[in-house]
Amino acid sequence: MLKNNSEANTPRMTCLKSMASQMLKNVIAILRKKDLERHLNSQAVKRHNLTKMWFIKIIDEREKNLDDRAYRNIQELETYAENTQSALLYLTLEVLGVRDIHADHAASHIGKAQGIVTCLRATPYHSTRQKVFLPMDICMLHGVSQEDFIRGKQEKNVRDVVYDIASQAHIHLEHARSFSKKVPVKAYPAFFCTVALDDYLCNMRKVDFNIFHPSLQKKSTLLPLHLYIRSWKKTY
Repeated sequence: MLKNNSEANTPRMTCLKSMASQMLKNVIAILRKKDLERHLNSQAVKRHNLTKMWFIKIIDEREKNLDDRAYRNIQELETYAENTQSALLYLTLEVLGVRDIHADHAASHIGKAQGIVTCLRATPYHSTRQKVFLPMDICMLHGVSQEDFIRGKQEKNVRDVVYDIASQAHIHLEHARSFSKKVPVKAYPAFFCTVALDDYLCNMRKVDFNIFHPSLQKKSTLLPLHLYIRSWKKTY
């Protein structure tokens, strides 16, 4: 019996997708070898004595993330956030002339919180494209499938998944603030991104962790004011 076109084309499409993915990785590898050293030897890097390791970590982690698969657990998401978001904060601190262990510790936790919140905020967008990146271990704990997010379900178990993940971001922010008195004030501008993180988590609580609520996709007009207040109070 002859197969229909969709059945016959499935192996072919899978092969084409695999080839395209491998080609993209090869192009990135070539560009990386060609341009990375030139960028790392730029005047900006030399002037601020920036640590090249952080640039390499960011690139390596982004390259590993090209597979477009869900994080297996919350720790894997935190590792990705540490090697990208936290690494950017480490570099920002160096630009500010801050090399302090307490500031680095705060940057680590804030970067992880930012990575987690970014993953949450992007979920409605990714869901419309049949993709879900939320940690699978937490989804399985509450009996939630990727299909539930793709369909935009808002049942309690779906909101429980979001609550658990958002709580982890909140914990990281609290850890970062627990030793704020030891962090040099000079480092604070690097951490003002916490204003947007707090705003999103606060709004998430208001809608009972319904990640698909329209209000969560709107810009907050009060963010500039909150940023000014944090700057004036010298807090993060």
